[in-house]
Amino acid sequence: MKTNEGITDRVFRMTAGYLILSAFFLIDGNARWFTLIGVVPLLTGLFGNCPLYTLAGISTCEQPKSA
Repeated sequence: MKTNEGITDRVFRMTAGYLILSAFFLIDGNARWFTLIGVVPLLTGLFGNCPLYTLAGISTCEQPKSA
C-alpha cells in the first residue's frame, strides 16, 4: 500500500478516531455502538493510506522539491 496521507492528515485522523472511540465509554444505550466507527479513521491514520483518497486520486503527502 502506498502512503497517500500527509503527517497533519494522519495526526488529525488518529486523534479523531481516538476521541470517537473514547465516547464509547461516555454514551449510554444502543447509540454507544455507533462510536465504533472511530476505528476507521484510527486505522487509516495509523497505516497512512485512505482507500477513498486512492479512488479519488487524492494525496496529502508532501511532494519532493524539484531542483
